[in-house]
Parts: sequence; C-alpha cells; structure tokens
Amino acid sequence: MPGGEELLRSRGLRVTRPRLAVLEVLAGGGHLEVDEITRRVRERLDSVSTQAVYDVLGALARAGLSRRIEPAGSPARYEARVGDNHHHIVCRACGEISDVDCAVGAAPCLDPETTNAYGFEVDEAEVTFWGLCPACQTRREAER
Repeated sequence: MPGGEELLRSRGLRVTRPRLAVLEVLAGGGHLEVDEITRRVRERLDSVSTQAVYDVLGALARAGLSRRIEPAGSPARYEARVGDNHHHIVCRACGEISDVDCAVGAAPCLDPETTNAYGFEVDEAEVTFWGLCPACQTRREAER
C-alpha cells in the first residue's frame, strides 16, 4: 500500500508486513469481519495467525487508522473510513452494512440532555440504522 509505512510511522507504530497487509486489505473498502481480513492477508503473506490479525486490528484502531464497529447480533467488523462522523445502516435480513454520512456533520451528532448525561462529557454518538437493503426488499416482494 503506497504510504502505508509513513502512515504507520506517523502514528508511532512499527512497520511490519502484517500491519501493511491489513492496511491494504482495509483500504479496499467494506466492513470486514476478522475472518475475511485474515483470509485476504494470507493471500498477501505466506503465513499469519488469526491472533496476529486481531493484534494488528487492535493497534490500528487505537492509532485511529481503522474503526471497529459491532452491530447488535453481529461479529465485530473493521473499516478504513476514520476521522469523520459517519454512521452505519445494517440490513436485518442479510447483514449488509453501508455507510451513512452524518446529517449534522459534527460530533456528537446526538447530545443527551445535560441531566441525562450522568456527568459525562459526550464527544461521540454511534448511530446504527436498521432496515432492509434493496436486494432483500426485492426478494421479499418476489416471495409475496
């Protein structure tokens, strides 16, 4: 991945082949489960353990180079889109996940009433929309 080494160094991370490979996989887009990321990394490297991929993903997320999302009832997924205030929409039928730009634009896009924040200083709101993707809507209509 062009710039991957510089990106890692800029966040204080050592440059390793697994880190570069995971960055490259995430740069391909999507909201990927660890098993899929591991499969794609193994296509690039001779050998890498699933635990090593988990470790890399944790380091990248802590450094702000990847984002971990975990919709209810779904395993954790990772994406490269970071640094903006976007949300997600999840298909209830097939589990497809898409990005949704924040309508407000600034974090947090939702702010609890001061009396309900329990003394917390809120800096982010994670919003997940749920519904049916176009393909599942078409399948549902065909089944009727």
